[in-house]
Amino acid sequence: MPHHGNEEEHNSSANQEPVIRDNRKVDPVTGRARHPEGEQPAEAPLGESPVGEPPVGEPVDSDGDALAQAEEILNGIEVPAEESVAQGAGHAEAAELKNDLLRLQAEYVNYRKRVERDRAVAGEMAVIGVLNSLLPVLDDVDAARQHGDLTDGPFAAIATKLENALKTYGLVRIDETGVEFDPTIHEALIQQPGEDIEVDTVSQVLRSGYRSGERVLRAAQVIVAVPA
Repeated sequence: MPHHGNEEEHNSSANQEPVIRDNRKVDPVTGRARHPEGEQPAEAPLGESPVGEPPVGEPVDSDGDALAQAEEILNGIEVPAEESVAQGAGHAEAAELKNDLLRLQAEYVNYRKRVERDRAVAGEMAVIGVLNSLLPVLDDVDAARQHGDLTDGPFAAIATKLENALKTYGLVRIDETGVEFDPTIHEALIQQPGEDIEVDTVSQVLRSGYRSGERVLRAAQVIVAVPA
C-alpha cells in the first residue's frame, strides 16, 4: 500500500525555499558592525557618534536644528580678555589716527589759504612798487601838459598811452575840485575863506594824487575853501 503521507512531506519539502543566513559581522549596507543576539553594541565615547549614518530609530537633524546648534555653540564661546582688550585698543588707536588726519587736513587747508593770500598781497605790493616809481614821471607829464608842451606831437601820444596802460593796473588820479575835503586823500596846503559854502571844499589841486584800488599811493595837495 503506498505511503501517501511520505509523498506529501516530500512534495512540501521540495516546494519550500532554502533559507540563507547572513553571518557577516559587518553590515554591507550601513557599514556598521553586527552584534550577536543578546549583546549590546559598545557605547561611543562621550561627545562622539559612531561613524556612518545616525543610529537606527533616531531622525536626522534638519537644517534649522543644525543652525540652532551651531549658533548655540558660537554663543557659548568666550573671547579671551586679552583679545577684547586688544580690540578696544585697536579701535581707540584708529579713532586717534582719524583725528590726527582731520587735524592735518585742516592745517593744510589753512596753510594753502594763507599761501594764496600772501601770494596775492605780494603781487599787489609789486604793482604798487612799480606805480610809485612812475609817479614822478606822471608829475612831469602833467607839468608839460599845463605848459602846453603836450598839445600835439609824438610825445603827447606816448604820454596818453602811458597813462592808459597804468589805468589797467588800477591807477586812479585824484584831481577833482569842488568836492568835500577828505583828509584821507587830500593834503591841505592852503586854506582860504569861501563864499556860499557850508563845509570845507577843495577849490584847487596843486599836485594830483593817486590811488590803486582802496590804497592811497599819494594824497593830492590842494587849496581848501572854508566857510567864511
